Amino acid sequence: MFKNVLIYRISQWDASSLDQIEDRLAAGRFMACSATQPESAGWVQPRGDKHTSLMESIGGQLILRLAVERKAVPGSAVKSRLEERLDKIEQETGRRPKGKAAKEIKEEVLQELLPRAFPKRGSHLIWIDPQAGFVIVNAGSVKGADRIITLLVETLGGGIVLRLVQTQVAPATAMAEWLQSKEAPAGFTVDRECELKQPDSEKSAVRYARHTLDIDEVGEHIKQGKLPTQLAMTWSDRVSFMLTEGMAIKKIKLLDVVTDEKTSANASKDDDGFDADVAISTGELRQLIPDLLAALGGEQDSTLAAVTSTATAPARPDKLAA
Repeated sequence: MFKNVLIYRISQWDASSLDQIEDRLAAGRFMACSATQPESAGWVQPRGDKHTSLMESIGGQLILRLAVERKAVPGSAVKSRLEERLDKIEQETGRRPKGKAAKEIKEEVLQELLPRAFPKRGSHLIWIDPQAGFVIVNAGSVKGADRIITLLVETLGGGIVLRLVQTQVAPATAMAEWLQSKEAPAGFTVDRECELKQPDSEKSAVRYARHTLDIDEVGEHIKQGKLPTQLAMTWSDRVSFMLTEGMAIKKIKLLDVVTDEKTSANASKDDDGFDADVAISTGELRQLIPDLLAALGGEQDSTLAAVTSTATAPARPDKLAA
């Protein structure tokens, strides 16, 4: 269920606000883009069933799903229509609009073309672990996750404060040490994929794919100044993943021993398998994440760059687009 995740620490939250969460989620329910709206975001049912709740609670774990729809007008189409408009104005007036005037015309052109654009819709799972104090966002980049977190914070209320987890040892520093020493942290193994990049203006990079990393060549690249930006690893022979320099956990895959357990769990239930998927996925990650944080020296005790909510009104569905 979770392929690429970023981890946020709940620094502060009056969880009693959960009593009103369904109403707050309903106020921010997803609505498709209007004819001239480039983007819309809102809450949908995590199970994908129109008749179920907007929040699922399974084994104490809270699951939400945010849907995002975007309309993209090809830049070439905008440029072509804009040139036509500017040429026509120049012919009629003898002057070609520039600067602010040209920019306003470009916005008009975009609004004209938006109704013809095909919308693309995606969704992001959000997992709240109140006991462990984490929020896990199924997103591949900090920029994308932060926009989701902003809407989540405004929806949850209760004065919630979230911050992206930062560790005592930077992931790039730790990954470099593991590769140079050819020794992974306890409970983990280093797999056969990584990227090393020079942190200078040239950004020269070396990538290994399906290649053993237990070689002197990798250590030499690190001695020459290249730093790992991502490294494939496996935890406890149960979950494989890619750790990035930005503390994202990507390409998460439950291994055979876990999927066999999942098959057995689904076979014993008469539902759509959603409960079992959530229980197994969150159960594995609830163990992996603390072990990974420990391997990186533990969390920093910091409240910098926190996302805070003091709002009392639910967020609007179009808040993300703004």
